[in-house]
Amino acid sequence: MTDALDQATEITVLGIGNIVLRDEGFGVRVAEYLMEHYTFPDRVQVLDGGTLGMELLRFVAGTKRLLLLDAVRGEKAPGETYRLAGTEVKAHFQDKLSAHEIGIQDILTLLTLTGKPVPEVVVLGAEPVDISAGMALSSALSPLVPEMARRAVEELAHWGVAAKKKA
Repeated sequence: MTDALDQATEITVLGIGNIVLRDEGFGVRVAEYLMEHYTFPDRVQVLDGGTLGMELLRFVAGTKRLLLLDAVRGEKAPGETYRLAGTEVKAHFQDKLSAHEIGIQDILTLLTLTGKPVPEVVVLGAEPVDISAGMALSSALSPLVPEMARRAVEELAHWGVAAKKKA
């Protein structure tokens, strides 16, 4: 029997958030954009993680690099973008701002406790403007989706991944 970690994907790009709360779904919308407009090598998986929380463990376990796409509530003005890495990631998720972020923090902690941490985690996101009920991103965040996807592709390039734009 093959261990699930033996077949783990080296790099995971994970869009998280709740798409029924407008800008809270920003990370999912960026992941959708990436899947629609780019192709990636087999060692990269791009996932819509939505609000799955701990259910994402099987997709993240064994990954060496994790790129999280998310709505990031911090201290910037609405619509401002973020790149968090290293200790900034842990500090961000300690605030546990939403249910999906609790799940991500729990996954990262569980992997660390079991001796299988994700060695490198980067978060790309934007400060939400509107988290009221609704499926569409706000007029401030919607135009940021292609830009954030471009930044995700650049981040992947730093990790040696050549994403190809679809025709």
